[in-house]
Amino acid sequence: MSFPDNTPGIDALINLPAGEIAHLPVDLQAAMQREIDAAATQMKAVTTRFNTALEVRFATRAAEVRGASGKDTGTVRFDEGDFTIVADLPKRVDWDQQKLAQIALNIAASGEDPAEFIETRLSVSERKYGALPEAWRKGFEPARTVKTGTLKVTLEQNEVAQ
Repeated sequence: MSFPDNTPGIDALINLPAGEIAHLPVDLQAAMQREIDAAATQMKAVTTRFNTALEVRFATRAAEVRGASGKDTGTVRFDEGDFTIVADLPKRVDWDQQKLAQIALNIAASGEDPAEFIETRLSVSERKYGALPEAWRKGFEPARTVKTGTLKVTLEQNEVAQ
């Protein structure tokens, strides 16, 4: 079989050593990348659909069990036949930053330390850091650590001029 008929499928790819994959022709790697991307898209869609089906089936019962426990959020467990259903409804809290800043000022004005109640995280955007004069940037450098993320390589075929 010749390429692309010999392109390893995802089932075969998972067992190939990375070094072997690295030495494959780039056109074969590009074909494999397209197959992986398509499978990932399909898996995301099927996962979403399956999770929606579980929510349709168990959300009402989970809400009843949660309510009976006096909880609005969190994890509850209940049985369904031979299975224990674990339903987790996470709590997502968002704070109004301006109102919270005013509360911090009020706490400080009353003689208390707002840091006992309110967390503050200082940061500098990269755009603003880059716009600082050189002398100022040097002052910020001891407080700045740069880390990198994971390299992602995408193979795109060039259009052939005719």
